Amino acid sequence: MSSRAPLCPARLEPVFSPRPWGARNLAPLFPEKSNLAEPLGEAWLTGDECRFASGPFAGKKLGEAWPAMSAEWTGSRLNSQAVTFPLLVKFLFSREKLSVQVHPDDAYAQAHEKAAGGRGKTEMWYVVDAEQGAEVLVGLNPDVTKESFRRATGDASVEDSIQHIPLRSGEAIFVPAGTVHTLGAGFVLCEIQQSSDLTYRIYDYNRRDANGKARELHLDKALDVTRFGPQLGGKLDPVTVDRGGLQKTFLAACRYFATERWQFAKPVSAQISHEHFELWIVIQGGGSFRSSNDSAQYAPAQVWLVPAGLNQFEIAPESKTTVLRTYVPADLATVAANWTREGVAETDLKRVVFP
Repeated sequence: MSSRAPLCPARLEPVFSPRPWGARNLAPLFPEKSNLAEPLGEAWLTGDECRFASGPFAGKKLGEAWPAMSAEWTGSRLNSQAVTFPLLVKFLFSREKLSVQVHPDDAYAQAHEKAAGGRGKTEMWYVVDAEQGAEVLVGLNPDVTKESFRRATGDASVEDSIQHIPLRSGEAIFVPAGTVHTLGAGFVLCEIQQSSDLTYRIYDYNRRDANGKARELHLDKALDVTRFGPQLGGKLDPVTVDRGGLQKTFLAACRYFATERWQFAKPVSAQISHEHFELWIVIQGGGSFRSSNDSAQYAPAQVWLVPAGLNQFEIAPESKTTVLRTYVPADLATVAANWTREGVAETDLKRVVFP
């Protein structure tokens, strides 16, 4: 079927997950999710259980459709390599702090977590909305050692070991595997990450479930994977290029994903590489995606899978639009060359490309 499937952007429906730190009202992104009986913390946009709402795979779950997709959809580089869909995109809604946590890298996950997929977790956060004074904790302070950090993990003073970073709407954070972090209260974030749910909790603020049971901690594994000394993550310093009313902001590129923000109020065209599919995540605005095979309306809080073989499509906004464009790069040298052609100075690439 996939080889005959017409090429067009295809929308995926979210799957919502309850979390003790989540919100009971997800408006305005999801206005139908208000006055909730239990807090929802995550809206998974590209999980295996997410169903296609449009396009030739409508009604199918992503986990079912992806293995059968041809190279016209997945891209020439991913067609035979990615058994699991490689990018997990979520919206996060934090009314309380998340646990202090860390994620393993691929090598550790392959050695110790094969039953959980064997993939590490590098991620980035884009701030959709933030209350005044909201902050994240990302990366250990320079003087923190493995021994001093172990001693600090017994209570909330563990926060003193981690860098506190205030964030506002439109800003972003890079969180590579091995980086201790937690998300503070008062955020709506878009998270782009490796397709992995491996999390090692270090401290959970003594939360209890309805039965009085604490969530499991994973201190030994966390200490195994935590990066001490110089940190690789933190607040991003993106590069913005404005051309003819299309403002492109180059946020971050690593081996797992490359992400740009596009902002525009007039029609724009997007060129698609034959090497990889793309995900377009609508943050703000409405309008239509138009290709030779299809025209479809977009709205906030939607994610669209754009097939690699589409080559080109047009975005016609009806209101000012902000989208995140993300994909799995062929290699970082290609990303750097492409972003340089888009207007990013070579001297600025180190701000946004992470080896």
